This record gives sequence, C-alpha cells and structure tokens, in this order.
Amino acid sequence: MIPLRALLFRKSTPAMTLLIIAINILCFFYEMALPHYLQNEFIVQYALVPDNFHWTALVTSMFLHGGWLHIIGNMWFLWVFGSHVEDLMGPVKFAAFYLACGVVSAMVQLVMTFGSPIPTLGASGAIAGVMGAFLLLYPRARVVTLVFIIIFITTIELPAAVMLVYWFAIQLLSGLTSFGSITYTGGVAWFAHVGGFLGGILLLRFFQTKRPRYSY
Repeated sequence: MIPLRALLFRKSTPAMTLLIIAINILCFFYEMALPHYLQNEFIVQYALVPDNFHWTALVTSMFLHGGWLHIIGNMWFLWVFGSHVEDLMGPVKFAAFYLACGVVSAMVQLVMTFGSPIPTLGASGAIAGVMGAFLLLYPRARVVTLVFIIIFITTIELPAAVMLVYWFAIQLLSGLTSFGSITYTGGVAWFAHVGGFLGGILLLRFFQTKRPRYSY
C-alpha cells in the first residue's frame, strides 16, 4: 500500500517539510555525483556503521540514501504525513521532532545490529516517527491509498489508523523474522522503522502545541 494523500486541510505552507526534502535531495545528488570509489568512502564516513560507530552518524545517516527508489519513496511518505504534522507543530518544533525521531531510530538500529559492518542510511526512521505522530494526531483521517491486488492497481480511502498500524505490523514482523540475518548480510533497516515509529509516538507529547483540526 502506498499513501497518495491525506484528506486533511492544511492551514499553512509546510515550509520545513519542503526544506528537509530539498536537503535530502541535494545530499543524494552530491552522493551520486561522486566517483564510485569515493561514494563508498562517503557512505562509510557518514552512514551509521555499528562496528565503526561515531555519534555524528546518528544525524548524518538520515540524510543519505541508497538509490532513486529509496529517496523517492522516503520523500513521498514524508510529504504525505510530514506536511500535516508540521502544520500542527510549526516548522521549528517539527524540525526538532524529525531529528529526534531520526536519532532514536538510529540508536535502536545500532543496538539491534551491534557489531555489524553493514552501513545503515536513509530518512525512513525519522519519517517513521512522523508517521507515529500522525497516527496519534489524526487516527480517523482518510488516506487515499494505492493498492496492488494481484495484477490490478486501484485506490481506496483508508482510515489513517488502519493503514499505519498495518504498516507498523509489517515492519515489526519483518524485523523479528529477519533477526540474526541482518547483522552481517544487510537489507532493510526494519528495527530503525520500528524504533522511529514508537519514538514518534512517545516524543509527540513534548512537541505538540495545538489540537488537531479535522476536515473530511
């Protein structure tokens, strides 16, 4: 399932969400412009590598991506959900919340893959935190969702609670079933998603300043 848009009214332009997307895209273009041998060095230096850990990687790793599908998917999810969370928090608090969720997700991934030489990179942990916040703020909001049914593709409107709980369950189950194999073989950072999502739920109370506004 791929979210296309949330049926909510935004009172303000999500400038910080757009800025974060722009920064991620610029970092990605810079990464892609490097010669191949320098790309590997760049990733090792700024991604989260558990067996070569440095604290700055908790932040820098969330601005790196492994390919076009990786960054396009992440930035799309950030736009769909982040633009509405920012509308409630305001740009400054949203930026702090986003970074905090990214750090929490990276720390969870670090603990769960301790000793691994595989780099972890991407904004998905921070975005998972935004999705966790969206779940608490707008559980009844309708989300237009792209659904693949065997060979058919269609769109349906789902309550945010249904879609986001389903998404979280997939991340958790995937993480549990892959546990032990991800330490040295790499793959999707499932536990970063789980940690970010739960981190967003727990951190929301410190950043929320307004009551949600519903418009269906």
